[in-house]
Amino acid sequence: MVQVDVFWSYGIGASFATAAAYRLRSRDSAARSAGRWSDPCLMGAVLYCAVLFAPSGAWLLWGFPDWETMQVARDHGSLPAWLVALFAATNVSQGALGYWVASRLIASGRVYAAFLQAGVGYVGMFFILVHGWDGRGYQRFFSADREAFAAWPENPSVGEALSRAGDWLASPVALTLYGMGAVLVPAMLALMVSWLRSGEREPGGGTAPGRLRILGAVLGAVFGVALGTAIAASVLVHLLGWWLGVPAAVAVTALLVVRRGTGAAHRVFGLLALPDRQFGGRPRNALAAGG
Repeated sequence: MVQVDVFWSYGIGASFATAAAYRLRSRDSAARSAGRWSDPCLMGAVLYCAVLFAPSGAWLLWGFPDWETMQVARDHGSLPAWLVALFAATNVSQGALGYWVASRLIASGRVYAAFLQAGVGYVGMFFILVHGWDGRGYQRFFSADREAFAAWPENPSVGEALSRAGDWLASPVALTLYGMGAVLVPAMLALMVSWLRSGEREPGGGTAPGRLRILGAVLGAVFGVALGTAIAASVLVHLLGWWLGVPAAVAVTALLVVRRGTGAAHRVFGLLALPDRQFGGRPRNALAAGG
C-alpha cells in the first residue's frame, strides 16, 4: 500500500544492512576508500527494491488503486501522476536510506541499533495496516475495494471481522499478493541468510548460525515482535486515545521489546549471533547476556 511501503522499504533496506553486518565489518580499507557505492550488498539491496519491490507496488497500484491507497482513491483518475512517480521512487530511495542508516550504525559498532532500524520500519508498516489514521486500518486492508470497505459495520464483532477477513483471502487482491509473495519473500530471505552466514568472524566469536535458526529468527522478528508491537500499540491508542496511548506504547515497547537482555527484540538479535561492540566487540547471545 502507498502509505505502508514508505516504512516497509526502509525496513527492508535496514534488514539487508543488518544481515550484512559481518561483511560490512570485514571489508578492507581499500574497499572502504573506494566509496560507499562499491558495497556489493548495497547494490543487492537497491536491485531488490528496484527490480522486485517497486514493480510489485506499481502493479498493485494499477490493478487495485482503491486497495493500494487504503481505500482513499476510487480509481486511476483519482491518482495524480506525480503521486504515482513519487511512490515508485520512494520504494527504492527509502530502501537505500534504510541500508545507509543501518550501515553507518554498524560501522560505529552499534549493530543492535542497526537491527532496531529494521524494526522501526516493520512496526511502522504494521501499525498503519492494523490501526491506520482512524483505527480502521485492518478494515481497509481486509477490503478488496471501496464498496467492501463501506460495508463494514461501525463496531464489528470479532466474528464479523474474521468473516470479512476470510472473504478477502479469496479476493483478486489476495491472490495477487500470494503470487508476488512467492517471488519476493524467498528472494529476500535467500539474500539475508547468505549474508548472515558470510563475512569474517572475530577470533572466539563462534560460528555462523544455521539456516533454519536464521529463518526462524527473521520470521519471528517480523511476524512476532514487530506485528505484536504494532497490535499492542493499536490497542493502547484505542483504549487511551492518541495523547496517552502513544506515550504508553513507547514505554511498553522500551521495556518489553527493545530493552537489552530481556526485550523480545534483543532476544531475537542474540539468535542471529551478530557482532556488537557494546559487548566487547564480540558477538554474544542476547539470551545469555542478561542485560
